[in-house]
Amino acid sequence: MGTPSISACMEIKDGTHPAKIVLMPGDPLRAKYVAETYLENPVLFNDVRGMLGYTGIYDGEEISVMGSGMGIPSISLYAHELFTQFGVEGIIRIGSAGGVSDDVNVRDVVVAMSASTNSAAPERYGLPGHIAPTADWGMLLKSVEIADQMGVHTAVGSVYSSDFFYYPDPDVAKKEREAGLLAVEMESAGLYTEAMYAHKKALALFTISDHLFKPEHLSPEEIRTSFNEMMEIALKTAAAETRELKG
Repeated sequence: MGTPSISACMEIKDGTHPAKIVLMPGDPLRAKYVAETYLENPVLFNDVRGMLGYTGIYDGEEISVMGSGMGIPSISLYAHELFTQFGVEGIIRIGSAGGVSDDVNVRDVVVAMSASTNSAAPERYGLPGHIAPTADWGMLLKSVEIADQMGVHTAVGSVYSSDFFYYPDPDVAKKEREAGLLAVEMESAGLYTEAMYAHKKALALFTISDHLFKPEHLSPEEIRTSFNEMMEIALKTAAAETRELKG
């Protein structure tokens, strides 16, 4: 039997369960694509509100992939329940991001070491001062080593998790660049904060699909192939982490 459902937004199907390591794209249909393309014998464990989650086998290890929705509130909700109610030990966010640093180019894979944010969510935890949402070092190191072995260029550093896609300040991208941030996206700070307080692991990987200061963007075919590189890094990292958890 599967884990009994005690969550607000998930209902684990009988006989199924999420794996110890879960990959989380924002789009549930991308989760479906990852499951059907990379996992052996993928089994649907959740489809409540269309947020598809699958568990299957990759490189001999059980791995799950599940959509998170867009924004910090959505990913925080799912991450919280996976960490605290369903025995998940690590979540790897996979998605796209807009480049802001001069040192980042379209097609690069960004590994988010930390995530600044304009969201008030991390401050609600009550820690005096400001929380610094940060990735798990072990998973980050694994991902960079795996990318190097694959010959994929990575940029490792800080990203900006914004509550806005259409930001009301037209100069905000310049401020992000001046702060030395690599890219802007919408979820990592929430995921990292949830992991920190659950004493679990989290990592975010991104493919740069466009750049806010360079006339570069990926064609649909380039997006497909470059995203595949990033997803393979995440899958290999998840398998390595699962082996380590098993001892």
